[in-house]
Amino acid sequence: MILHLVKGIIFVILIGLGAVGNIFVLVNYMSVFRSTMKSIHLILIHLAFTNMITLFSKVMPRTITSFGLRSLVGDTACRIVVYFGRVARGLSICTTSLLTVVQAISISPRASRWRRLQPRSAWHILFLLLFFWLLNSLISMNLPFSIKNINNMNTSQIISGYNYCYFHSQNLIIRWIFVVLMVLRDAVFQGVMGWASGHMVFLLHKHHQQVLHLQTSKLLYRTPPEVRAAKSVLLLMLCFLFFYWADCFMTLYVTFSVEKRFLEVSVLELVDLGYAILSPFVLIHRDGHLAECCRAQ
Repeated sequence: MILHLVKGIIFVILIGLGAVGNIFVLVNYMSVFRSTMKSIHLILIHLAFTNMITLFSKVMPRTITSFGLRSLVGDTACRIVVYFGRVARGLSICTTSLLTVVQAISISPRASRWRRLQPRSAWHILFLLLFFWLLNSLISMNLPFSIKNINNMNTSQIISGYNYCYFHSQNLIIRWIFVVLMVLRDAVFQGVMGWASGHMVFLLHKHHQQVLHLQTSKLLYRTPPEVRAAKSVLLLMLCFLFFYWADCFMTLYVTFSVEKRFLEVSVLELVDLGYAILSPFVLIHRDGHLAECCRAQ
């Protein structure tokens, strides 16, 4: 009981940290977006909003159950919570990938062919974000039909769980169809993210070489804001990949582990929330540079 209480307190603290960081980013970029309406601002607003969904759809029910209040989470609540948690996970990878691509295009030379792909307005980005919502909603549409609250299930029915909500048996073909769609989505967007990141690294290296040849002025030692913004987006991408793959390996380990120990499951849950909690602080750290970068769009 003491361990569950400690776990609940830790989750409450994480909710607070993540919520404060994401609300700050959300409010900050919404105020900037109203005055300038730049595409990158809209992407950052959406990323913060997605993080908020992740936090409240995954952490709040776990916190409730950690304090022994499982009766407050029913079947309908389970389905809603798990569904939006899965949709938010997909939106996170799609939005981070889009942010990386837009940042890579924005620091490309004006004569580059990639610069032609730069969004002309925030409305073009809005259509992409709506497409992401539709895509991830469809990919996760099987979840509401295979989720139940633990209180309404027999022990023999349980396959795997979220401490408060459990998956019951599902048609094998349908299950594999949605698994393949999820893997395909993740592979495509991580591939795009990798390409954009590689392009940014190349441009940053090229910029560094140019600075080395022009060291006569002290001003040349001052890194342009768009370069610093690109570095912050690279850091954000590395942060996402770290937590994404850590979550995958921990999920496999816990799934195939004979004993579902409390510590292992707790670490998995913390890793699952890591990106939503840490990413706003990466953006806050580079907030000024990201804002300045948008002036070049």
